Amino acid sequence: MTEPGNTGEELSAWQRRLVQALDEAAELPVDTRGATPFETYAHYSHGATLRRYPPRGAERRRPVLVVYSLVNRPFILDLTERRSLIRALCDAGHPVYLLDWGRPRGADRFLTLTDYIDGLLAGAAQDIQTDEGEAPDLLGVCQGGVFALCLAALHPERVRRLVTLVTPVDCRTPGDHLSRMAQQVDFDRAAQTLGNIPAEWLNGVFVALKPYQLLAQRYAEMPELAGHPEALHDFLRLERWMYDSPDQAAAAFAEFARELYQRNALLDGSLEVAGQRIRLGDIRQPILNIFAQQDHLVPPPAARALGAHVRGSPYEELAFPGGHLGVFISRRAHRELVPRVVSWLAG
Repeated sequence: MTEPGNTGEELSAWQRRLVQALDEAAELPVDTRGATPFETYAHYSHGATLRRYPPRGAERRRPVLVVYSLVNRPFILDLTERRSLIRALCDAGHPVYLLDWGRPRGADRFLTLTDYIDGLLAGAAQDIQTDEGEAPDLLGVCQGGVFALCLAALHPERVRRLVTLVTPVDCRTPGDHLSRMAQQVDFDRAAQTLGNIPAEWLNGVFVALKPYQLLAQRYAEMPELAGHPEALHDFLRLERWMYDSPDQAAAAFAEFARELYQRNALLDGSLEVAGQRIRLGDIRQPILNIFAQQDHLVPPPAARALGAHVRGSPYEELAFPGGHLGVFISRRAHRELVPRVVSWLAG
């Protein structure tokens, strides 16, 4: 416990460490491309690209297509050499592909979920299948998990197996604060008024769900990183990831928020993509569904609901004892969760 007479001295020391950490941070470059080398394998419309990370293991395994969310940049999956799901898959012998959605421009405001799922994603999966000689396994992350499920239902021939990671399926579960906030928003009007949805607007929404942990607590601990360049660099990369988000294509954003979070259309089978209803019961590929037990964005019941609706496919689920970001960046995730994913994909 701090002695009353030491409070001023400790505060001064904390301020000195903070200044030192800030000075050191200013000298560190922050690369947002990720830690693992890749080649740009294909260019698509609307600025989307397909990355290819070559396999590094002795035994070559099936291709994996990573489907990330539209909301953030994907480099959290490859944050550092020590904390990289992508590198772990490459080390296991998988050629890894990642569809980088790019950053929407003004004319992209009219892109729909059909454009993203039945256009860009389906095209990437087909290109991989053609070049690799077999359909890829899909690893869908958060919103990207929804897209992966939709593709598996629409084009089963282009998907061999599925890993869904912190993926919302039932958006009406208790404790779903994001869904509760969404009920009060007219997303179509927001899209008509704003055009592409500004990243700053969405970042504000996500911070509002957990303000103390994402603001006060994180920065109060920053002085402890002074003199530890590796830890400081990791901190800065995560900061860049959190606030270097792309804007959202207006039509697709409104459609996703309205259909999933307001109407729960993925769960009840009324979500339409490319003129077809997405029925989870049509999915026959094996699924590994991973959720985080302390997830404030995708509560466990929201993710676990998938199991009750894909009865025709071999289904496994895996609970991770952590939060939404913990499944990507925590030491425990890379010690325990990532090897489980690698092992399942090798089966």
